[in-house]
Amino acid sequence: MTAENTGTASASARVLAVAKSLAEGAAARDLARELPREQVRAVADAGFSRLRLPKEWGGDGLTIPEWGDVLIELAAADSNIPQILRGHIAFVEDMLHRPDDSHRKLWLGRLLDGELVGNAWAEAGPITMGQKNTLFTWKDDELTVSGRKYYTTGSIFADWADVSGVHQGQNVAGFVSTRQPGVTVHDDWDGFGQRTTGTGTLILDAAAVDPCDVAPLDQRFRYQTPLYQWILLVVQTGIAVAVERDITEAVRNRTRNYSHSSAELAKDDPNIQSVVGEISSIAFTARALTRAVAETLQRASETGAAGRDSQEDREANLVAEIRSEQAQVMLSQLVPRSATLLFDALGASATSSGRALDRHWRNSRTVASHNPAVFKQRAVGDWLLNGTPPPVDWAVGTPATTNTAAG
Repeated sequence: MTAENTGTASASARVLAVAKSLAEGAAARDLARELPREQVRAVADAGFSRLRLPKEWGGDGLTIPEWGDVLIELAAADSNIPQILRGHIAFVEDMLHRPDDSHRKLWLGRLLDGELVGNAWAEAGPITMGQKNTLFTWKDDELTVSGRKYYTTGSIFADWADVSGVHQGQNVAGFVSTRQPGVTVHDDWDGFGQRTTGTGTLILDAAAVDPCDVAPLDQRFRYQTPLYQWILLVVQTGIAVAVERDITEAVRNRTRNYSHSSAELAKDDPNIQSVVGEISSIAFTARALTRAVAETLQRASETGAAGRDSQEDREANLVAEIRSEQAQVMLSQLVPRSATLLFDALGASATSSGRALDRHWRNSRTVASHNPAVFKQRAVGDWLLNGTPPPVDWAVGTPATTNTAAG
């Protein structure tokens, strides 16, 4: 399939231009919990989906490391934006590995038109681990899906939701239009960080779904789990870069100081310089780790295209998973620390609610709470000591034994 890029500039250039405008108003949106609908639409209209698509399909043909560089700039401007697009990013990557048929051509056309896909996999409440209460069923001659999802990041902004569930006893996922009566999305996410990701509830009530858009989960690209984690690393890196940006600007322009400071101006105080230096070092480390993981994902993409499930492909996927976990362990510690250090270099005025500098810590801590690092560092240790592959198809819920005992 071929298509022409809109305008003369590359999609990368257009998206980066939009990124520059996202920082303005990010703090105010956080304080008001105002969903960035216009901002997400602007990113999509700039050609966000084209970044990773091959040039012969009308895209920029970026590698995953190059893609990550653009995503980090978005995250540095507003850390909510890349997380909102997390499910869409994975969908675009999956399209690269789909069979070259009319169905893929249909979806590529939608991507090039700027349509977005959100995520709807998780289910909250008393659900047995590994099971889904969301069911795909035939109603007359139409395939429908019913269920209740939570943590549906991006779906409130999207044209489609990537919905997981069960069809005829098999774990599947399907792409469901959010623009139909059977789909309701609520903005009821109440986390103290990443407040504007719209990570709330999606209710499906006999929503129509094209059977061609439903497929077994195990048909997805193999490195989906580390890719999802990598996007959170991108978000953490963007936060670290934003902290570096904000502290540098604040200290440079600061004229008030303490009588017992080591210099007349804060920017000349070696104590403050040391704090800013550590913050900058964390931002550099975050960029380096995130790019290192991106390189392993790129390798997994290439081996998957050459021969899925070959020995080389399995090894590439293992490396991608391990590296994403190692980076997650470190950034889950370093970036919240950076967001705390910020206040050591400033005065009490930095705690003003209007400045919303605390959002960096809140956002980083919230991102770190996804897929808790404590389990990832144990998995890395088990792999190193015993050669045990890390789990990639894991679930959240109540253990079956607990439910049995409760009953």
